[in-house]
Amino acid sequence: MESATDTYAALAALEWQVELGAIDAIGDAPVNRYELPKEAPARPTSANPAPQPAPIVKPAEVDTVAIARQMAEAANDLDQLRTALGQYEHCELKKGARNLVFADGNPAARVMIIGEAPGRDEDREGKPFVGRAGQLLDRMLAAIGLDRHAGDASNAVYITNVLPWRPPQNRDPKPEEIAMMLPFVQRHVALAKPEIIVLMGNYSCQAGLGKRGITRLRGQWHEAYGHPALPMLHPAYLLRQPHAKREAWADLLSLKAKLGTG
Repeated sequence: MESATDTYAALAALEWQVELGAIDAIGDAPVNRYELPKEAPARPTSANPAPQPAPIVKPAEVDTVAIARQMAEAANDLDQLRTALGQYEHCELKKGARNLVFADGNPAARVMIIGEAPGRDEDREGKPFVGRAGQLLDRMLAAIGLDRHAGDASNAVYITNVLPWRPPQNRDPKPEEIAMMLPFVQRHVALAKPEIIVLMGNYSCQAGLGKRGITRLRGQWHEAYGHPALPMLHPAYLLRQPHAKREAWADLLSLKAKLGTG
């Protein structure tokens, strides 16, 4: 027969468990956690296949060149093209640049000069060729009677770059950056309708001719963007290599002769 002491001990133990939060009964019979299941779980069959993990869905790749082409072709004039360039968000250069460098000079000019990319001074002022290289270019053009500020289209030039934003630390343009900006350059030429194009530097030749090697290409007439094109040494190169000014002068005379036959 159970004693009163055992009863009090059981009640005390029950109260202690209640204080710990054990207030709900789990089952009427104890559960043996070490007992093996009587039947092994059924193997998956074709009628009852095992659950498969959800497939990993990769984000769709963005065709940045196709977007650039669509935006460029939608521009009906130079102002719209400038706006389209400003709205293009797929070139990382834009995030680190101060200004969009679109163009300078007379859009009606017979000669369109296409450089490579803005430098520090161009990025600050938002115009191409305004630093030391630009000042040298102005003197070179003046030597054959051309001026970017001329109101007369026959004596004026129109200047732009392949890239409208400055690369960090003035590094060389990357192939993917040139590919993204090429539709805008092509549309720029189509809207400006120059008679002659000057490809100023290696990367301008890469965009317009699909090849580099400016020291071999310079001085020879090619076709770029559907127009006669003359590759020339970049003024920045001439500042580093003054001995090459002789070749640059020969190219300027070739440009002047071409304009004379126009």
